[in-house]
Amino acid sequence: MSLTRSKIRLTRLFTFEAAHVLQNYDGACRNIHGHSYKLEVTIMGTPITDKQHAKYGMVMDFDDLKKIVHESLLQPVDHALLLREDSPKELVQTLQKLHHKLVLTPYQPTCERILIDFKAKLRNQLPVYVELHSLKLWETQNSFAEWYSSDEL
Repeated sequence: MSLTRSKIRLTRLFTFEAAHVLQNYDGACRNIHGHSYKLEVTIMGTPITDKQHAKYGMVMDFDDLKKIVHESLLQPVDHALLLREDSPKELVQTLQKLHHKLVLTPYQPTCERILIDFKAKLRNQLPVYVELHSLKLWETQNSFAEWYSSDEL
């Protein structure tokens, strides 16, 4: 029997809570508000074929993926307020003085831009033997942004 090296996709779902403000926006999201985000992370690779390897048969251990995603993406933003770094200084200073968890971003913290930021950070943390295939960030129950590696320009 010949062993084929099939590419397999693994997906893990994560959840986190965060708030944001869309500065200069012309709708309700210009106010501080929060979301219960869901993040789907899909990686792709070939299962380990070495029968002596502790992870034999796996593309990647789900626990290892969980640790990477939590440390590199979720811990910094969970229960944080995401603001553009050019937000009014008085607002930032007041929130910092009150010991609120702030994440100042160089971009407008929309679902789309957060997703792009997550992609860049996660790609740098994944082992070389897996590829980041796609990300999906749910901002609400009905609204999400998606990124696929095949769509890269």
